[in-house]
Amino acid sequence: MKHTKCYIAGHPRPQFVRKDWKSLNGTWKFAFGEEVNDAAAKKGELARTICVPFTYETEKSGIGDTSFHESVWYSREIEGKAGKRTLLYIGGADYETEVYVNGSFAGRHVGAYTRFCVDVTPYLRGNRGTLCIKCTDCNSPVQVRGKQRWERENFGCWYVQTTGIWKSVWLEYVDKQYLTELKMTPSLQDNSVTFSVGVSHPCADAQVRIAISFDGKPVQDVCVNARDAENEICVRLDSGALTYQVEQWSVWSPALYDVDIEVWQGGKKVDAVGSYFGLREFVAKDGKLLFNNLPYYLRLLLDQGYWPESGITPPSEEAIESDIRLSKEMGFNGVRKHQKVEDDVFLYYADILGFVVWCELPSNHWYSDEASERIVNEWMQIVRQNYNHPSVVTWVIFNESWGVRNIFTNGRQSALATALYYLTKNFDPMRPVISNDGWMHAKSDILTVHHYEQDGEKLYSFYDDIRKLTEGDAGNSQFLPYAEGYRYEGQPIVMSEFGGTAYVNDEKNGWGYGAGVKSDEEYIARLRSLVSAISKMHISGYCYTQITDVEQEVNGILRADRTPKVPVEEIAKINRI
Repeated sequence: MKHTKCYIAGHPRPQFVRKDWKSLNGTWKFAFGEEVNDAAAKKGELARTICVPFTYETEKSGIGDTSFHESVWYSREIEGKAGKRTLLYIGGADYETEVYVNGSFAGRHVGAYTRFCVDVTPYLRGNRGTLCIKCTDCNSPVQVRGKQRWERENFGCWYVQTTGIWKSVWLEYVDKQYLTELKMTPSLQDNSVTFSVGVSHPCADAQVRIAISFDGKPVQDVCVNARDAENEICVRLDSGALTYQVEQWSVWSPALYDVDIEVWQGGKKVDAVGSYFGLREFVAKDGKLLFNNLPYYLRLLLDQGYWPESGITPPSEEAIESDIRLSKEMGFNGVRKHQKVEDDVFLYYADILGFVVWCELPSNHWYSDEASERIVNEWMQIVRQNYNHPSVVTWVIFNESWGVRNIFTNGRQSALATALYYLTKNFDPMRPVISNDGWMHAKSDILTVHHYEQDGEKLYSFYDDIRKLTEGDAGNSQFLPYAEGYRYEGQPIVMSEFGGTAYVNDEKNGWGYGAGVKSDEEYIARLRSLVSAISKMHISGYCYTQITDVEQEVNGILRADRTPKVPVEEIAKINRI
């Protein structure tokens, strides 16, 4: 495995790396909201301790309390640097977050699944400060939740809630003038990459320099005025007297270009950020999925990204890498990250190992004007923050009509799905977008189907004619492919959920789809029959449910601790059908 030039072990944002940074992960003071008054909490007077970034519900946090608490407080001491601004980054905190430094309010963020930054410099005293963070959560189904339960106990496929900080926290030290935005858009058609960058204070004497290299060798170098840099800067990778072959990113050869971005002002370098990009194209066209202009068949795993000891927070960088490698060993070429926006480090390993990702909005579960506003705000942050990763090839907005339960006949709900489709395409025209994965699509680039029939022959009988996929079964409205007012227009088709088989013994403590199997041989035979059935449908791929058992849902190929239920090589053979 080859890391990128800018890679620093443990850095929580491997595609935007400043060398002057400090991790704040580790032991913090902690309290539940009902245990402390706000005045004391803002002073850091908290009685418990917790290991950040693991939430109090998990064993890794050191607490392991799965009951619901409306608010939580965190505190620790931080240090700035003389002559520098101190930026506080929180990778993810659920749900409403308030930041206080030395008792003063410094910033607020709403949303569970996106990164945010607070400049805490004005609140430090002598470059030191007591950092206090309050996170407030609730059990409202209006909120963007994903698989978090909104009742006291687990039910169906909803699990223990996630409260408070669940992704890394760190500091970065910058000058007054620094890089704030970086958007990189590769174009396979003309072997180019377009940069859109932003700086904190655009002015006449500030410049942005971008140096592209590959495998340690210079490729292109550009320098523009900071004001111009906020416009698009297109750089050809094959122009000039170059003596190398332009490299494309793919699952077979995940070639990545290194990028060094510097900000200069008054002849002095004031900021430097390391990044990378991949030159690749993934499109839905003429009824097919094309990867770098070639037809591509998806073999995805549904991946909810849970660990027994740490919930939705990966327990380590090594655990992330291991999950991807094990998935590839089983013959899968990507994942549909289900109801979770994954850690930046996961996407980094997907980038360097060659593994495609469907990025999905964690669902709310009731429809309302308030829910719609929350969804729009959080979804567009998700798209912006994950845009640069070459491994991310598809955006998924809704899942199985969750949060838009009446989308089939309710024009407002289908309009919301379609509006989000066009908002996403406005920011990112280069990736396919799915408005409602599974059935009852509004405007979508891919038609997706969910079906958990456990007999391969029966599964094929449902879809042995393309019209059964594109028109559905009028006698079963659950599987109608389109909401009213929308129809099939030649999109590629993917069976994006199927399988979910469990062992009978496992189902004593949980559940799987259909009747459980009793032996390894029966498990392998069933999986083979299902994949064989899908392979005869002449569609563009499938997504098997799921990579691991998750709490009461015991239908993973792997157990929750990542132990394979059947030999990995047998799964790989089936995926080669």
